[in-house]
Amino acid sequence: MDKPDDRRVFFFDIDNCLYPRNKYFATHLSLSAADAEMLHMKYYEDYGLAISGLVMHHKIDPLEYNREVDDALPLDGLLTPNPELRKLLEDIDTSIVKPWLFTNGYITHAQRVVKLLGIDDLFEGITFCDYSKMPFICKPLPEMYEKAEREAGARSSEDCYFVDDSHLNCVHGQARGWTTVHLVEHDMPEPPTKASRYQIRELESLRLIFHQFFKSTLGGRADEPRSSQL
Repeated sequence: MDKPDDRRVFFFDIDNCLYPRNKYFATHLSLSAADAEMLHMKYYEDYGLAISGLVMHHKIDPLEYNREVDDALPLDGLLTPNPELRKLLEDIDTSIVKPWLFTNGYITHAQRVVKLLGIDDLFEGITFCDYSKMPFICKPLPEMYEKAEREAGARSSEDCYFVDDSHLNCVHGQARGWTTVHLVEHDMPEPPTKASRYQIRELESLRLIFHQFFKSTLGGRADEPRSSQL
């Protein structure tokens, strides 16, 4: 009889989390970090959440939308293998924690991104927004977090760990009982109100907070005051 999988689950967001925010805008449009962020937010507000409205009010095929928008982004050559990121993820002790992708993107976009980053073999699964099913379920809806727990085989909310660049997603993850980390990159301002218990500038800081999950720091001491502050 197979032994029950009692590992904890660590959920990783993908876009603007596993690779730098606004990299496309800054690189290809020659914008400053501030201008790239402004454009990113405008497009996110105008288009990123528009797919539900397009489907509901204009009868747009969401899978066609995905092909024409997300899958059409010129990511090849922009996103390249990241050795430091891979080293961090390889250091996770998968005997005690399960690395899992958790994204609002569709499956094809998500798989494309992690493959370009050279880390597609380091996650045990993915929970994504399924554009083929209506109504859409995505972060920060409670149903999306429930879906992630179910698909990843989490025993309870208390066994879930989560890192995301979205303040709103982190607020809802924290409220659900997940141990949540808000990623705020170095060129981003500190939010007026912290989204969750932990707030970091780079993914490498996860080793400081969750030393027990990394082979290189297993048995060390977590530097929580340092790790939970900017």
